[in-house]
Amino acid sequence: MKYIKQNSGYTLLLVISFGAIAIIFVVSLVSWTVTQSQLVRQRVYKELSIHIAEAGIDYYKWHLIQDPNDFQDGIGGSGPYIHQFFDANNNLIGEFELSIVPPVEGSTIATITSVGRTTEFPNIERAIQAVFAIPSFAEYAAVINGDVRFGEGTEIFGPVHSNGGIRFDALAHNLVSSFLNQYNDPDHGGSNEYAVHTHLSPQDPYPPTELSSRPDVFVVGRELDADQVNFGQLTIAIDDMEIKAQEPDGFYRGDSGDGGYHIVLKTDDTFDLYEVDSLVSAPPRCSPYQSGWGTWSISTEHLLGTYPFPANNIMFFADDIWVDGQIQSARLSIVASNNIIVNDDLIYTTHDGQEVLALIAQNNFNIGLKSQDFLDIDAALVAKNGRVGRHYYSSYCGTEYIRDTISLFGTIISELRYGFAYTDGTGYDIRNIEYDADLLYSPPPDFPLTSDKYKILYWEEI
Repeated sequence: MKYIKQNSGYTLLLVISFGAIAIIFVVSLVSWTVTQSQLVRQRVYKELSIHIAEAGIDYYKWHLIQDPNDFQDGIGGSGPYIHQFFDANNNLIGEFELSIVPPVEGSTIATITSVGRTTEFPNIERAIQAVFAIPSFAEYAAVINGDVRFGEGTEIFGPVHSNGGIRFDALAHNLVSSFLNQYNDPDHGGSNEYAVHTHLSPQDPYPPTELSSRPDVFVVGRELDADQVNFGQLTIAIDDMEIKAQEPDGFYRGDSGDGGYHIVLKTDDTFDLYEVDSLVSAPPRCSPYQSGWGTWSISTEHLLGTYPFPANNIMFFADDIWVDGQIQSARLSIVASNNIIVNDDLIYTTHDGQEVLALIAQNNFNIGLKSQDFLDIDAALVAKNGRVGRHYYSSYCGTEYIRDTISLFGTIISELRYGFAYTDGTGYDIRNIEYDADLLYSPPPDFPLTSDKYKILYWEEI
């Protein structure tokens, strides 16, 4: 009996031990299960938080469509702005918090940050930052409303577009596009050609033979049947600028009654204004070859005064104007009711987006006979009813009939065919055109936009 009692005690001890182990295991298992369930729920609500944050971005995109100028959520005052978020059954499940950075002066870029959180786990937040903007009319290195030819010796950095056809014998580092599919190239007879074509060897085939890629000419490629660019926007913008230039914070001059005005821009935010008395006469046998032909070069002038840049940065002259000089950290739009001429360097100081200049001519933008051999122009050049270019000057016009290099940093917007050189070798031998990408979303004052609606450039989780 004594042996049996000892065995029973040992068995009981084993039962208790294994029972304790089982209880610990079950408790641990339950605890682990509860913890995992909690983690799963947290992950679910964490994912829900990012969807709530996305809803905040979608909401403000809708809000800007209703009121593109409101960056205070329709209630005024500084943010952040908090909105409750409900599910499909109208149950409150969370909220999003918006922080808004409006565009700085001269820009259309706005930054919206949306933080999403749930009512179940309010400490679990996820945030999205989105950049909104409205593109300006200046979205190309060159855009022309008719047929155009880019000849050998031209190199373009930036997209090129025409509403007509393009003969492109130059080098393009970005897309070259046309609104058309085919057209009759006015520079030679024959059948219709593709609306973006080259005559550089080997010359492009005629339709319907398929085009090859030609990366030696079109580094990025070319596009036919592209969207048409609406040049009508320029009329509205120019009319608006003329009105604003006559306001107290603008600068306006009527017809000079003489040859026009000469504007010399300076880095201290002032400009010297001259009245042009006479132009350089064309030498004998230097005959006009084009409508509106002239030397477009100043012979004599007198100073009218030195003036500060206007507070609204808009200047309008009801005459021909000549512009040159240098700006620093300035943003200007200069409009002429007739022609604008640049014969001497017109440059930015930094080329980092701090400076921006628009030269908007109702008629032509001209480079005159007495222009610099190496000419630099930093600006958005606009010829609303005419063309951006240089008239044809023959060898009878003097040694300036051939120039070396013109370098443009900005954009060319021309109603008619642009050009600074001719097929006989006259004009500028080398033409460098570089697109100023800052013009797209930080254009010159009152420069036309392609829309009044904001779009999302990009977004990211932060």
